[in-house]
Amino acid sequence: MITVTPWIKAAVGLVYPRNCQFCETPLDEAERGVICGVCLGRVKFIAPPRCEKCSLPFMGAISDTFQCGYCRDKKFAFDRTVCACRNEELVLDCVHRLKYGRQMYFAQHLTDWLVGATRRQIDWPMVDVIVPVPLHPRKKRHRGFNQAEVLAEALGEAFGVRVDRRGLRRVKDTVTQTALDATARAHNLRDAFVASGVAAFAGKRVVLVDDVFTTGATLDACAKVLRVAGAERITVAAVARGV
Repeated sequence: MITVTPWIKAAVGLVYPRNCQFCETPLDEAERGVICGVCLGRVKFIAPPRCEKCSLPFMGAISDTFQCGYCRDKKFAFDRTVCACRNEELVLDCVHRLKYGRQMYFAQHLTDWLVGATRRQIDWPMVDVIVPVPLHPRKKRHRGFNQAEVLAEALGEAFGVRVDRRGLRRVKDTVTQTALDATARAHNLRDAFVASGVAAFAGKRVVLVDDVFTTGATLDACAKVLRVAGAERITVAAVARGV
């Protein structure tokens, strides 16, 4: 029998904290991740009614599926979007701490939320391939990982669907989208993505994965390339929806 010494426990704690990262409450050994149940209760999950195209939540009493005015004007290249929760407060912080702080233990919560939402809303036996939104190689080297790939791999493992990390590539190292409006974002992403071949996704039913849906510009740019490469149906899956 192997004895876990106190210094080994301390070393593991440095890598994987056992206090809630938002309120410092000690976590029970059975709790997954790094956020306590009380803080997780602050997550605002997206439930109907919501826009079928972009997953924007709606506060009215609509019972049928609908598209918001924003999507009717934009005419996105993807078919529909599934987002797990609003990109607010705790969720926003989790995304930023994973993405920019390299605090990888937040991935557990982000993947749990995304897997849960897509389990209910996507008919996975009808999906051929999962495609993460790619980072430019320079940015991926700097960050050390692509958060969309982390999420895509979790979906692939959960639902037994192949993840294609090479079929879609980012060839233009664009400036950050954060401070740009929707029109500027679309212009910034022009010719930023390419497919690995002319018919790389011929007849494929694709789930396109990213961490956050904000204006949809990045996902639309990717979807347009997938369409040209033959994709039959494209469903976007993202952890959070900007509202």
